[in-house]
Amino acid sequence: MGTMNGSEQKPLWLEIEEGILGLADTELEEGNRESTVQKIAAQLDEKGFNASRTGGHLLDLRWALDARRTVGRPLLKDLNEAISALTLDDVSSPHAATSGIIRQLGESWPLLKGGEQIKDVGKIVEATKLSLLIDMARTMEGDGGVRYLRGAEVVDASILEGLEITQERLDEVDAAMAAEKAEIARVEDLLSAVAEKPEQERIKHLLNSDVSEDLIKSIAEVQQSAIDTTKAAMEEEMKEKQRLAEEAAARKKAEAEGPSLENMSADDMLEHIEALREILDFSDQEKEIRVMCEQSGVPKALVEIAVSDPDKLDALEEKAEAES
Repeated sequence: MGTMNGSEQKPLWLEIEEGILGLADTELEEGNRESTVQKIAAQLDEKGFNASRTGGHLLDLRWALDARRTVGRPLLKDLNEAISALTLDDVSSPHAATSGIIRQLGESWPLLKGGEQIKDVGKIVEATKLSLLIDMARTMEGDGGVRYLRGAEVVDASILEGLEITQERLDEVDAAMAAEKAEIARVEDLLSAVAEKPEQERIKHLLNSDVSEDLIKSIAEVQQSAIDTTKAAMEEEMKEKQRLAEEAAARKKAEAEGPSLENMSADDMLEHIEALREILDFSDQEKEIRVMCEQSGVPKALVEIAVSDPDKLDALEEKAEAES
């Protein structure tokens, strides 16, 4: 059975019932009634109730013993069984669970219909709920237990004690949950920005924004097949972009290098050779030659000849003059 908080003194009626629960049948016989009253009263005295010298407490004790003999079994037996039968579904509403127990046992045990008793049974139900939640959380792997208890709004102290974890570990899980919550908010904002777009465009927008597939499926409410189709289309787009970029780079390189010797007109050949000779007269350092040739727009084909075998320029010049 769930128990009251260990830092709180149990109510008198519950302490009385616990004393009665442990009685032997002979102690309930009429001839032993008064000695039994004194025995339980002494137990209550030890717990700070001063029952043996308080008429009201002794009266409560005698009424409880009378009820025990009338029903034929201890109240706590019935209450313990009712509490033990509770499931997580039952305690999802502690108030409803408490009311159900009072209705179930109240006919045999009118005592439970009292306001204080209903309140105390409610506390036992709350304690039982916490115990059931922690038992469930302990079956979960990783940080699942902490997440489960956080979802059930269990306080820190109960999580730390129930799962036997450190505050540092609890803080880590809390931080991870906060980050996940922030990510969900980010994804919802991203999705709202393309809410009117076709499904594939929405998925593409989320993928390009580094949203996980699991979140896309849950928040955008799409199937994995739709994500796979979108990813395949995006891969094709990337391939096409890469092809176009490579072609553009090749054109740019070709433009920078200028025409080949075969595609150069005779007049252009003569003009470039003349520029080359001026550069060669100015410097014999390859690096400087290349820089000045690039600045002067001299085709790379001629530059390579100038830095590797400049004597060939004479033959090219003669041929160009003949064709000019």
